[in-house]
Amino acid sequence: MRPLWSRAEAQAATGGQAEGPDWTAAGVSIDSRSLAPGDLFVALSAARDGHDFAADALARGAAAALVSQRPENLPPGAPLLVVDDVQSGLEALARAARARMHGKVIAVTGSVGKTGSKEMLRTALGAQGRVHAADKSFNNHWGVPLTLARMPAETDYAAIEIGMNAPGEIVPLSRLARPHVALITAVAAVHLEAFRNVRGIAREKASIVEGLEPEGWAVLNRDTPTYPILLRAARRAGARPVRFGSLGRPEFRLREVKVTPTGTSVAASAHGQRFLFRLAAPGRHQAMNALGVLAAVEAAGGDLARAALALAQWQSPEGRGARWRVVLGPGGLDGEVALIDESYNANPTAMEAALEVLATETPEDGIGRVARGRRIAFLGDMLELGPTEAELHAGLATVPAMDAVDAVHCGGPRMKALHDALPAGRRGEWFNSAETMAAAVRRLVDAGDVVMVKGSNGSRVRLVVEEIKKMGEARPSEANEG
Repeated sequence: MRPLWSRAEAQAATGGQAEGPDWTAAGVSIDSRSLAPGDLFVALSAARDGHDFAADALARGAAAALVSQRPENLPPGAPLLVVDDVQSGLEALARAARARMHGKVIAVTGSVGKTGSKEMLRTALGAQGRVHAADKSFNNHWGVPLTLARMPAETDYAAIEIGMNAPGEIVPLSRLARPHVALITAVAAVHLEAFRNVRGIAREKASIVEGLEPEGWAVLNRDTPTYPILLRAARRAGARPVRFGSLGRPEFRLREVKVTPTGTSVAASAHGQRFLFRLAAPGRHQAMNALGVLAAVEAAGGDLARAALALAQWQSPEGRGARWRVVLGPGGLDGEVALIDESYNANPTAMEAALEVLATETPEDGIGRVARGRRIAFLGDMLELGPTEAELHAGLATVPAMDAVDAVHCGGPRMKALHDALPAGRRGEWFNSAETMAAAVRRLVDAGDVVMVKGSNGSRVRLVVEEIKKMGEARPSEANEG
């Protein structure tokens, strides 16, 4: 396979000045600690100036460094590509990579389900061609161009995740990706610090259609309350709409969902033709995301039947529903704890979906200190919700699935509102931080319990997940193993 970038190609793409010996790059990296030998190191300036790490990157085997100035600590003749601005240089590489790729690009946005849907697309299309997608949730102003710059020319399908924190961020990223299909998973109360209301969020999400290629497709969630805003935006942009959901007359209809602890069985129809598929991950929200993915696959020219069959192997990404068995004692002598890791992100809609999954679980009785196994939730703050954040946190107490949860432990100042709103029989402990909550895990969790941990990434509830895993030997559960 041809190298990802040659020195001449990268220089032509960026308009930069190459220095040092000739080189070819097999990848592109912005982190000197994780780059692989042969990567092109891009010296972005974010929390720290990437130029300070260019020498380390080259010492670790980087093919060259993309810089806007020559770092002083580099030896003479070091392989460099000098540009006026590193961020602009990365975007130029992204545009060139997109221009030379002749496959189909699917862009994914939404308040919830972006990363999961991106991973579903990778799985669904994996048997139909060469698929390119970011390994992580690279969906911002540097993540999208980095994903594109890493895209091989021979790619048949690319799944590009596009996110936002404020108005005006999606359009330039969509225009950079130039998708043939834009999938909007759902619109919910997220990032309300930057938007007046959910309608504003819907307009921003809908703006992804402005980057569509001519006669592109807009795959829209018919069940999301702001669907009319999405449809109007698609029509104004000249996109061809295709809908998924259970309301109205969507082309892809969700008919029946059966959720078990090990997966989800789905009955659906496409253009009136019924079909069945299964996911290895539990959750009605996963079924809805999968239906949107299948609609996007068809819009991109993929084989719907093969994609539906492939989704049986799909697993929830780390921090977004990944499931673990924590085996206690030698050989599991002391039983085990079931862990659902939802620690990467949170908002009211995603919290409700995660609690619904927890409610379907069956704890094991009679094997721990507590005679009856319990469904336990450790919940961290939901961030960026704006002036109504207290009400949105407290509102989780009335989610129907809460009735099946035995104890809810809350961590962080915002989660105090939920703690106060919970009925006494369900109210666990409140902690001022994820650190103090993690320190209490061993006395709050017992063999036979099913535990779900969820919160915004910034709430650091990942610490709680790590502490639960340390209780014993953590093994991927059967649901993860497919």
